[in-house]
Amino acid sequence: MPDSAPNGGSQTARWAKVIDHTRCIGCHACTTACKSENEVPLGVTRTYVKYADVGTFPATRRAFQVTRCNQCDDAPCTTACPTQAMFRRPDGIVDFDKSICIGCKACIAACPYDAIFINPDDHSAEKCNFCAHRIDMGLEPACVTVCPTEAIIVGDLDDPESKVSQYVGRDPVSVRRPEKETHPKLFYKGAHQATLDPLAAVRPGGGLYMWSEQPAGSHEVGSGQPHPMGADGRHGPNSSAAAILSYDVSHTAPWDWRVSLYTLTKGVSAGVYLAALLLCLLGGLAWSGGTWLTLTPLLGLAALALTGGLLIWDLEHPKRFLLIFTRPHMKSWLVRGAFVIAGYGLALTAHLAAALLGGAGAVETTRWMAWAGAPLAAMTAVYTAYLFAQAKARDLWQNPLLPPHFLVQAVLAGGAALMLFPSLGGSAALGRLVGLTAAAHLLLVLAELTLTHATAHAALAARNMVRGRYAPWFWSGVLLVTLAAALTVIPVNSVWVAPVIGVAALAGLLAHEHAYVQAGQSVPLA
Repeated sequence: MPDSAPNGGSQTARWAKVIDHTRCIGCHACTTACKSENEVPLGVTRTYVKYADVGTFPATRRAFQVTRCNQCDDAPCTTACPTQAMFRRPDGIVDFDKSICIGCKACIAACPYDAIFINPDDHSAEKCNFCAHRIDMGLEPACVTVCPTEAIIVGDLDDPESKVSQYVGRDPVSVRRPEKETHPKLFYKGAHQATLDPLAAVRPGGGLYMWSEQPAGSHEVGSGQPHPMGADGRHGPNSSAAAILSYDVSHTAPWDWRVSLYTLTKGVSAGVYLAALLLCLLGGLAWSGGTWLTLTPLLGLAALALTGGLLIWDLEHPKRFLLIFTRPHMKSWLVRGAFVIAGYGLALTAHLAAALLGGAGAVETTRWMAWAGAPLAAMTAVYTAYLFAQAKARDLWQNPLLPPHFLVQAVLAGGAALMLFPSLGGSAALGRLVGLTAAAHLLLVLAELTLTHATAHAALAARNMVRGRYAPWFWSGVLLVTLAAALTVIPVNSVWVAPVIGVAALAGLLAHEHAYVQAGQSVPLA
């Protein structure tokens, strides 16, 4: 039976786990027992053992780390989950309900320990859940029962007589990434820093291992420093001792190109309204013209529909997307964003209806509607910054400049989209707006690159974006937006200039967003 557990488990306990690495022999018995007990398919694991060889021959040793969910007291996965498919039980176990998982992968993006994955068989998120079904029957987790050296101990952290409480209270133990303030309840005794820190050990040349190979695909993230001398050719492993990974597994980045594209389409939708409204307020566009009355809401709705299609397409369970509205978890920014988008869609629809059916009063009605439409458009533009910030695992995205940057990008995207229409291509006011927002975007990009990054993870992600795998996308984006900004000084009544400006700005924003979104997920977490 689990340490301190009465029959049938305990709903008053605070379950915790200690991995004693002074006892672990790296046999993988815990991994195989977990797969058997929980029917985990090939290619994914709820728990595995990481190997690192520490030191320089002949003074070397092999260090192990049993890697799994950290059962956080303040679990970011539960906050990010839009339907509470990831939830924390009263006894502290972070569990999941596959029947209401929509497969949005927000929990994966939020987990600082890379402990969550999408099951390839049922397309739902899962992870180590402490074998909660066994705990509830008064049994130990499967990994505990098979460990030949008793290196895995479970028990009630609040019971002073439990072994777990005694380990944590009396012995020096470590947790992974304490700076994330998740308060993990998985404690390591005797673990080497080269295994606890995902950047401490270097990856073998070419990512080749004796028993595994990583990364295996274009969307997978390998562990450790990607090069023996670091990503920039100067920085070595973040460890006081030489260490090289000898066994590990790669992890899949949760959000692919569809999320990169969604940031652009959402920006276009919000930006056309904001750009048109700014032009009307500054006298560069007539309130009574067709651009404000009909083109703006039509283009905004079309881009918003494309945004919704991309978001639903990205779900592993697209048929369940309505659960976001029928059982919303309002702490999740994915849910908050869905309601913001829905409200903005209603505002655009009401604007279009007033323009088509309002008769002589249509102009005045739509002007008053802007008091609601403008805040909703701005919120639609910036909420993604808070969604990204909720992904606590991704340090590059923890950036206070992100909300204003998304707002600037939206106005730029909306203005660029409007320049594709012949009736507006020759507008000098629109050209100035696009030029100013393009310059503002480039200045914000420069600020992001030149400011010191707070963590090694953020710095490595920025290097991957600027000088690594995603550099072609990043620099293409910079050059295209620079081209758009430069062309705005040419009189835009030239037939070919306005469409080129629009296409260059939109393509540049898409390239930048793809580099930013993917680089933010490129740093190993486990």
